[in-house]
Amino acid sequence: MLLIRIRPLGLGFSFSCRMKHACLRSFTLFLLTLLRLGRSSSTADNQPSCHRCDPQLSCNCSCGGFTRVPTVTDQARTLDLSFNNITAVTDDDLKGHEQLKVLDLHANRIAIIHPSALDSLWSLEELDLSDNQLSTLNHSWFSHLGALQKLHLLNNPYSRLGSPSLFRGLVGLRSLAFGGPALQELRRGDLHGVTQLDELTVHATNNLARYQSGALADIWPLGRVTLNLHGSSLTNVTLASAVLGDVSYPETPITLENIHLTGNESAQGLREAARKRIRQLSFRNLSISDEVAMDFLLLFDGVPLTSLSFDGLTLTGDGSWGPAIKTNLGSMDEIFIRNLVVVDILRFVMTADLYFILQFQRKMSIINSKVFLVSCKTTQLMVNAEYLDVSDNLLTDLTLEYMMCEGNSTLKELRVLNISGNPLKSLSTVSRLVAKLTKLTHLDISKISYSSMPSSCSWPSALRYLNISVSKLTTTTPCLPTSLEVLDLSYNDLRDFTVLLPVLRELYLSGNKFLRLPSGHLFVNLRILTIQSNTLNVFSHSDLQSFKRLRKLQAGQNKFICSCTFVPFLQFHFQGGGDLQLTDGEASYVCDSPLHLQGKPVSGVHLSVVECHQVLFVSVSCGLALVVGVVLCVLLWRLHVFWYLRMTWAWLKAKRNSKNRRCRDTEGWEALLSFDAFVSYSERDAGWVENFLVPELEEPSDSNSGNARSFTLCLHKRDFLPGRWIMDNIMNAIERSRRTVFVLSENFVHSDWCRFELDFSHFWLFDVGVDAAILILLEPLSKDDVPKRFCKLRKIMSSTTYLEWPQEEERRPEFWRSLRNALRGDQEDH
Repeated sequence: MLLIRIRPLGLGFSFSCRMKHACLRSFTLFLLTLLRLGRSSSTADNQPSCHRCDPQLSCNCSCGGFTRVPTVTDQARTLDLSFNNITAVTDDDLKGHEQLKVLDLHANRIAIIHPSALDSLWSLEELDLSDNQLSTLNHSWFSHLGALQKLHLLNNPYSRLGSPSLFRGLVGLRSLAFGGPALQELRRGDLHGVTQLDELTVHATNNLARYQSGALADIWPLGRVTLNLHGSSLTNVTLASAVLGDVSYPETPITLENIHLTGNESAQGLREAARKRIRQLSFRNLSISDEVAMDFLLLFDGVPLTSLSFDGLTLTGDGSWGPAIKTNLGSMDEIFIRNLVVVDILRFVMTADLYFILQFQRKMSIINSKVFLVSCKTTQLMVNAEYLDVSDNLLTDLTLEYMMCEGNSTLKELRVLNISGNPLKSLSTVSRLVAKLTKLTHLDISKISYSSMPSSCSWPSALRYLNISVSKLTTTTPCLPTSLEVLDLSYNDLRDFTVLLPVLRELYLSGNKFLRLPSGHLFVNLRILTIQSNTLNVFSHSDLQSFKRLRKLQAGQNKFICSCTFVPFLQFHFQGGGDLQLTDGEASYVCDSPLHLQGKPVSGVHLSVVECHQVLFVSVSCGLALVVGVVLCVLLWRLHVFWYLRMTWAWLKAKRNSKNRRCRDTEGWEALLSFDAFVSYSERDAGWVENFLVPELEEPSDSNSGNARSFTLCLHKRDFLPGRWIMDNIMNAIERSRRTVFVLSENFVHSDWCRFELDFSHFWLFDVGVDAAILILLEPLSKDDVPKRFCKLRKIMSSTTYLEWPQEEERRPEFWRSLRNALRGDQEDH
């Protein structure tokens, strides 16, 4: 608990009373602000969140069990919080939602809304606060909602709308619903600010005791009006007349809900509406007795009522409406009855004289009312009927035949006939009975379990629309009339369609078992095709080319194979390409296979080149691989990689063979092949070797030097063992020689034999070092003349002194002395 003690200050002057009150009020507001901020900060962390928002920024948080307004994205356009347990809306709950268009809070337990809770919703167009616990309505809630168009405040426990007017400033309001079981009064000025409405709904039940005449009269123009007058409101003639008098205009359709007049009550509460000569009157959930029915008919005697509708009509009497026989309802053009219940059907006998009502009707509907028989006499009275709807009743083939007077002249003006949802069996019977309705253009025979379609049928020549949906047809035949412009065969068991219909403009085939699109050559004028929820896998441009005039297609919700032709084709049309429009939206087209794309929308699929162009990909890949291979081979050849590999393999093989021979005959082989030097030379330089090198080294003369000794040289001509692989000979000669003497010349560089010897020597140099090589240049030769792949030899030539054969005779003794020293390894004598 926070205790604050306020002590007066010892000032030398006094405040006036007004100043004291102002200070106290300011201090109180300051404390309330602190408390509210403290409460907000303590509860902010506990505010729930809702993540059920779709790509269109519509957040459906309905039935989520929320006790507070949850947080959603600030970009939300629609927020549905209905059917939760929210009890209050604070000033912070909806902040930041400036872009919100629709807010639905109905069916919660909201009892408190902060005065500024809705201030930030400047763009809000629809607000539903129905079915909550709001006992008082505050005009501050709506003071900043200038864009509001639709406001629902039904079924809250408020007794009056409040003052000042709730709707002041809502100049854009077009739909308003208010009232409930606790509403007690409506006063003139309560709806001040509401100037025109497209829709007005008022729930004024038992507790509405005070209604000030004119409370609803200032709204003009006024569209459809719905009044819930459940209980005794209609029996209060004064109150009912005042309410109906304020909203009754000839152009305004009026709907009255939840009226139960089953005794001797009077319908005089409707007199004001009759006096204002309304044109359209509807009842929803109406229960009346015979007395009230007669009172109603007499009340509207001579009134230009054109449309009378009953949705949920219960008749508690026996149909004795005789006194109303002379009622003039000649202006009535349409009568609509749905969900008719006759309490005592066995006693109910409609007096035949009341059939005079039927002769004026152009539109007659009796839907879902358990009608099993309509007599021929009744239909013969419908001389002006152009529209007849007896759907969802109990008519059979036999009673339908009786209603149609067995195909004789009746219903000559009929243009629309709906007999869907009846337990009929034979399609041929239906076609035969309607064949004489020469003006019939629309026929609905859906929701009937036809087991088959006959091979031929007779139809009215004017028939343009035929609905045989929700049946059990497995095939189609030429029974279908060729005059059709619209055909609905949805939700059957069809697998194909082969009937020629040259003037057909719209075809609906959803919910069947089509594996492919039907041939467009059968429907040369087709403009709209719907084939959703079938077993289609793919369709392409070629499939649609036969449909010359097709403009709108709905083919979603199928089991699509997202192939490389189907996906680009569909995405092209999603982007507005071509004349064809996919009217069911991108979300309806979802991949079913391949497995890794299952469940993904086709619009978001991106297939790789490998998936879509396998042959091209393989061809291009092989071509690229070939080009890369060729380029790589050229590069390797230029870098002598193949030579290195070949020489490495030969080196290893020769070393292995040499090792094996040493293991077999070590002593004999050592004796045969032990040389001071292996001489590598070109065959063209053999004369120099044989005439100069060999005699000088192997048979030295006494004049050379007293220290001269002979050397053993290995020459391939004489010392290579015959019968052995040349590689082995070269390798073993190099291995058994302490030195290798290269006699370099142009002939050497271009000699194949020398190249082999140099190749192996090149590898051998890596093992024994550069001192094992002795280079003799017979003629001027630079290292650039040596092939670049002999990088080791080129390096030796650039870093090691080599011997040049002198052409002058006097310099040759020095040459031989240097060569002998090199062979001996003597570094003292140069």
